[in-house]
Amino acid sequence: MTKPPLTLYLAAPRGFCAGVDRAIKIVEMALQKWGAPVYVRHEIVHNRFVVDGLRAKGAVFVEELDDCPDDRPVIFSAHGVPKSVPAQAQQRNMVYVDATCPLVSKVHIEAQRHAENGLQMIMIGHRGHPETIGTMGQLPAGDVLLVETVEDVAGVTVRDPARIAYVTQTTLSVDDTADIVAALKARFPAIVGPHKEDICYATTNRQEAVKAIAPKAEAMLVVGAPNSSNSRRLVEVAARAGCGYSQLVQRAGDIDWRALDGIGSVGITAGASAPEVLVNEVIDAFRDRFEVTVEMVETAVERVEFKVPRVLREPA
Repeated sequence: MTKPPLTLYLAAPRGFCAGVDRAIKIVEMALQKWGAPVYVRHEIVHNRFVVDGLRAKGAVFVEELDDCPDDRPVIFSAHGVPKSVPAQAQQRNMVYVDATCPLVSKVHIEAQRHAENGLQMIMIGHRGHPETIGTMGQLPAGDVLLVETVEDVAGVTVRDPARIAYVTQTTLSVDDTADIVAALKARFPAIVGPHKEDICYATTNRQEAVKAIAPKAEAMLVVGAPNSSNSRRLVEVAARAGCGYSQLVQRAGDIDWRALDGIGSVGITAGASAPEVLVNEVIDAFRDRFEVTVEMVETAVERVEFKVPRVLREPA
């Protein structure tokens, strides 16, 4: 039986960013240096396949420092942690490695600098996301106000409208965030923003690639995890950019083939914590059912690399 023809538009850039690459390397190098088990507070990155792979090598994932023994190394996830977490680790004389993405650390430093200058902080982010918790936790409780939507801006109560600044979560929708920033500036003309956009290069680049594909693809599949903020934003960006159907899939087994019945073109991308092996798995699943032509849609070239902490580069 002849397979129907299908064009796959493959987004570039897609998948792992430099911060995720570094975080995974940190866990692997910690296991090499100290042996198993090495404890990791929270999922190192939001991807079950990656977490399961590291677990198989001897990483133990926990939600709180209280779940870790004093005598084994602990790693803090790429999303960042409140200041209280390393402070607690120091009190317990624990060996710890901070795998916070350097671009998230940049936001932490910004927040602290603004606070030292006497400015009250507003954070644009998603309530309950580990990165938001970590950034807000750089300052005393109540010192950072959270806004998630344009509507939230109208209801926020500040100490002094002339003395405020804002930071953002690094994995937000570029367009949504621009609307919220515009609302903040309209309500608080004196508000101070970051010197350089907080939304990270990888989030921006992946969204731009999706925008380039969306108008010509009948469907868009985003390979990523349901708890991955940047992956979920890619689904929304595709829909907003004119793609009739967009779906988040963790693995090829999650593809809803009925929704793709009779389709002639599909865009494929992957969130910043999704490995390329899962993208290839999805492409192979399409090859099983269709006569596939792959077209790369490249909107940027990424050459960013982050060094791992010195403690892992030194001999045990």
